[in-house]
Amino acid sequence: MHSTRVIFLGTGDAFSPGGRRQAAYVIESPESSLLLDCGATILISLRGHGITAEPIDVIFLSHYHGDHIAGLPFLFLHYLYIEPRSRPLKIVGPPGVEDKVMAIFRAMYAETATEPLPFKLEFIEAQPRKQFRIKDVGIIPFPVPHQSNSPSFGCEIDAGGRKIVYSGDTGWTENLVAHTQNADLFICECSFFDTRAENHMDYLQITEQLSRFGAKRIVLSHIGQEVLDRRKDVELEIAHDGLIVDL
Repeated sequence: MHSTRVIFLGTGDAFSPGGRRQAAYVIESPESSLLLDCGATILISLRGHGITAEPIDVIFLSHYHGDHIAGLPFLFLHYLYIEPRSRPLKIVGPPGVEDKVMAIFRAMYAETATEPLPFKLEFIEAQPRKQFRIKDVGIIPFPVPHQSNSPSFGCEIDAGGRKIVYSGDTGWTENLVAHTQNADLFICECSFFDTRAENHMDYLQITEQLSRFGAKRIVLSHIGQEVLDRRKDVELEIAHDGLIVDL
């Protein structure tokens, strides 16, 4: 039996190329369940794949773009009416996480957001390179270049003894090399094929640095239309919605 499972719920960028859903990944370990990012399509992904949201203990938000956080109000409603929740839900994100999450909740469901939820939201502000643990899951956030006016994080995860690295949305950074050493899985964003940007990765850039990554398995995600258009030229593994990786 595998100790850790990664479920790719959303593997597209903000524009959902080819019908791909927005960023969301569930990491199941023997003792815990972690959701990485929570794009607007989270409920379509969970319910479409027959996955219960009940086990989720903690949500890690890499940054505050809508395709990574806009699913949170829908998830809260789901916990209110579909899978009633009473135990606390931890939400970890860059500085200001509580204000950001509650602001989007109020903007989308003003009346519901003013009433106390039957479960406690526990907000944790992530600090670069400072590990926090939830049961058998340890998370080390690290800074990545994506936004100029707000911090963005990738993260190194120890889940049930397996090492997983998530790039989040990022331009090139040496932090990816440092954190992927001896990783069992590297989830690497790939928004473009050959368009070079400071705040996103492209396939050619990834292949240029490939020998420096230390991960046993690299899966490309946050896929943009340019990558799909050149899919026949991509030799690395491309994630799809519903992909399951057992570690």
